[in-house]
Amino acid sequence: MKGLALVVGAGGIGTQLARDLNESEKDLDVVLCGRKSEFNPFWELDIEDSQSLLQLKNKISNHPSKLRLVVNATGRLHTDSLQPEKRLQHLDKKNMMESFSINAFSPILLAKAIEEFIPKDVEFNFASISARVGSIGDNQTGGWYSYRAAKSAQNQFFKSLSIEWARRFPKATITLLHPGTVDTDLSRPFHKFVPEHKLFSKEKSSQFLINIIKNQSPESTGKFIAWDSSEIPW
Repeated sequence: MKGLALVVGAGGIGTQLARDLNESEKDLDVVLCGRKSEFNPFWELDIEDSQSLLQLKNKISNHPSKLRLVVNATGRLHTDSLQPEKRLQHLDKKNMMESFSINAFSPILLAKAIEEFIPKDVEFNFASISARVGSIGDNQTGGWYSYRAAKSAQNQFFKSLSIEWARRFPKATITLLHPGTVDTDLSRPFHKFVPEHKLFSKEKSSQFLINIIKNQSPESTGKFIAWDSSEIPW
């Protein structure tokens, strides 16, 4: 694959994906996008801000290479004021909206922003990191209402988009990815509940995800795939 690759989200997984793609895919111009990072090249981007997405479009337009790959690695599970709900009475509308903003609305608006740059003559991949807890069919424990629902919404957005793009951009592929439980700030408060052999390093998860992306094709667009390449029920 030759051209421009954008990794959006400068957290643990996103930064590692940018590093590994930059190292292994010598024909790709890999740019990490996010709020702040020491990775080079880096484009400042707030995925929740419409003006920032407009600035991203200008940067892509001015880049000499065709856009070939976009990986959305943004997400938010907790902050000082936002915590996964354990039961119904913990639901708070403001927190629910925050979770949907970053985990559902922003990824699909990122796709909207980059759509005009999708090439029609070569293959293009858009991969977005979801989460197994977003699977309705796989939900066995309940809880985590807002995060689960926001990731489910992201899945629905991109499933619909995969059908539209299959008509308009036959060489485009969309993939929803579950990276496993990764040793990052997002999952760190919950590590005590994860068996040691199921807690992945950023490096290990990144390699899993890159291998999946590289093996996807337009014929397999619109799938929800786990780190081990198994397909997850919606």
